[in-house]
Amino acid sequence: MKKQSVSREYNFSDAELYTECSERIQYLHRDASEFNSYGFDEKSRSVFEKLVQSFGNLPDDNELVGDQMQATQKKNDTAESLKTAIRTVMTRVAVKIDVKSGKYRKFGTQKMNDMSDANLLLCGLRVARVAEQLLPFLDGSGLKMELIDRVRLCAKAFETSLHIQYDKIAERDIAVEKRIELGNAVYRQLVLVCNIGKDIWAEHNKAKYENYTIYESNNEQKKNRKKAAA
Repeated sequence: MKKQSVSREYNFSDAELYTECSERIQYLHRDASEFNSYGFDEKSRSVFEKLVQSFGNLPDDNELVGDQMQATQKKNDTAESLKTAIRTVMTRVAVKIDVKSGKYRKFGTQKMNDMSDANLLLCGLRVARVAEQLLPFLDGSGLKMELIDRVRLCAKAFETSLHIQYDKIAERDIAVEKRIELGNAVYRQLVLVCNIGKDIWAEHNKAKYENYTIYESNNEQKKNRKKAAA
């Protein structure tokens, strides 16, 4: 069964969630004795702090996208190297073989610039294989085994870069899901802390009560400021 995608349970950024939690941790230390009466003791606070720290240490999406972009650029560079190596071979092939013949078509290089990554990789392997088979026939064209080996090396480098790119895409997908799951766990703990804090101070200290109020959007913050100022 396919795993269901996870979604955020909070309406602000990860950075804001981390800041909200860091602020509440300070209040937890300040109000430690009050929280103890709710069973939220030093151990509970430590668990919360470690959870928040783990969340803060996760790579954010900018880092992951950057890694993915670098891998894509590397893949594109190796693709161009492979195309250049193929063209070097095919220019020499055309010296001996009519480009409209079936023998030339065996190389399968038509519209190479429009090929998908997978088709380009297969094209490179095919060019090297067919060129080696026809090497005796192509004598006098300037085609050497070193040029064919160059196509194979470029194809191998291109294949490696494809795998790296796929890995980076998968790593980002996994990391995004992990970040959402951990963020949700942090948020649920934050809500618990704030509910306890508000219950502690609801009838005793308005300022401290507000310390535990979560505003999930700038618009909501503005509304509450207007109410407070009225």
